[in-house]
Amino acid sequence: MEMTPDTTSAYLAFLSRPPHSTMSIRFRSLSAACLLIALAPAHAQLGGSTVFRVLDIPSSARVSALGGSPVAVYDNDINLGLFNPALLNASMAKQAALSYLPYVDGINIGYAAYAHHLDSSAITLSGGVQYVDYGSFARRDETGADEGEFRAGEYVVQVGAGRAIDSVFSIGVNVKFITSHLDTYTATGWAADIGGVYAKKALGLTVAATLRNIGTVTSGYTGTKEKLPFQAQVAATYKFRHAPFRLGLSLDNLQQGDLTYEDPNVVQQIDPTTGEAIVDKVTTVEKAMLHLVPNAEILLSQNFMVRLGYNFRKRHELAMDAKPGLSGVSLGIGLRVSKLHVSYSYAQFNPAGASNTFTLALRFADLKREPAGT
Repeated sequence: MEMTPDTTSAYLAFLSRPPHSTMSIRFRSLSAACLLIALAPAHAQLGGSTVFRVLDIPSSARVSALGGSPVAVYDNDINLGLFNPALLNASMAKQAALSYLPYVDGINIGYAAYAHHLDSSAITLSGGVQYVDYGSFARRDETGADEGEFRAGEYVVQVGAGRAIDSVFSIGVNVKFITSHLDTYTATGWAADIGGVYAKKALGLTVAATLRNIGTVTSGYTGTKEKLPFQAQVAATYKFRHAPFRLGLSLDNLQQGDLTYEDPNVVQQIDPTTGEAIVDKVTTVEKAMLHLVPNAEILLSQNFMVRLGYNFRKRHELAMDAKPGLSGVSLGIGLRVSKLHVSYSYAQFNPAGASNTFTLALRFADLKREPAGT
């Protein structure tokens, strides 16, 4: 199983359980060793502090291409409501979306959603299912004899509602049930997102704020009190009136001011003159940069878009020092053909790993209205 900051904590909990009667101790020791090797270059601070990091996987190709952080765009893309329910609006009515991310080593990630608008109450509803399938694993006893296979996966079932308060302000709420299955072990939890959006079409400005993953773990893998990956996020975009550009900036993890991380595997350097440890000081500017995710959409036409994003924290945590490459960089395209919208994104973690996300959105009715922020 390939490990990323999104899945590490749950798997660590799984490995820390007492051995199952049919689970080989040697198999679990090997799994733990593979886990440590996979994590060695990652240096991810937030990944091991909470569970159910599946909640933060950018299943939408558009969101992934724009840096993997929620964006402030108030248009007819149903996938934006996955992260901020206040972006749900009437132009998403009768729209379905499917997303697929073939990950490394046989891991598959997917997402499906549908939206419906209630004219009587002016509320837009959405429902979605997100999953991570880690595939099959061999089960062996203490002697190494094959005893079949077991599977592992994580799932999120989500419902959301968004409503415009007036011509510029909107609010929304998502409610999520999360479950994780690793062989015979199961963990569950409940979470909610609360969002707000200010969209002023005349100014070309959209500002969105979200409190994500407010909730609790109802049953975990360990006896300790585990936490959900709560986030406070703010995003803004500006669309030029006479140029085909939409520039954006997302601020992640505002609930935690300092996101820097000291790698315990790094050998401490000693000053030969003073004999004291050499400490690399992180400036206030560097700390602030770890919260920033700038992005841009180039609107070449109404039916073709190019998307770019840069995540400072992902580059800082995942890039290899000797060969950083395009770590933290993401890009993608969007193509509309009649009622079908096709999106693709590429995001690189480091030279050893990248993601390719594909999203299809299909509208089952003609678009009758445009939201205020488009």
